Amino acid sequence: MKSLITAVRDHDEAARFLAWPGDFDLDRGDHGEEVHLASGAALEGFAGDGAGGTFFFCGEGGENRPVLYADSEGRAALVAVGLPELLQLLLVAPWWRDCQALTAEEGRKLAAEYVEDLPDLVARRDRAAAALGLALPALEDALARLRDVALGIGKDFVLVFTPEGEPYDPLFEG
Repeated sequence: MKSLITAVRDHDEAARFLAWPGDFDLDRGDHGEEVHLASGAALEGFAGDGAGGTFFFCGEGGENRPVLYADSEGRAALVAVGLPELLQLLLVAPWWRDCQALTAEEGRKLAAEYVEDLPDLVARRDRAAAALGLALPALEDALARLRDVALGIGKDFVLVFTPEGEPYDPLFEG
């Protein structure tokens, strides 16, 4: 079975959607500063965004490992359990970083703003999901899952700025 990372690289339209509006680039996996997980578990940067944020796989294994996101401002959160879940979030709610309350109402408002700017967003998203073989959750479900992951199990995934031994601040407040 082909990896999901390979599938993204093989499908130009899916990769373009994930790059924008998803702000997810598989060629930006270097975080630029030394970090580690407080637990001592392995940390592997595999993608990034245009603002210097990085997506990390946590622990050992393949694409079903937990995914932590760290921005360039010293904030971090666990955002998905596995790459499929992350890509579903990026496809359904590419504005997730701006959705600080993680509510359906806030998500719908942001979605409307994006669709106003990108009228073909839904059609492009659906083609990208089909190319990657991903079923898309409802917006409310994607945001509820992000909230559960970031504010629930994510508490066990503390990113530390290694040179100073200081933990990153939470990306979302619970």
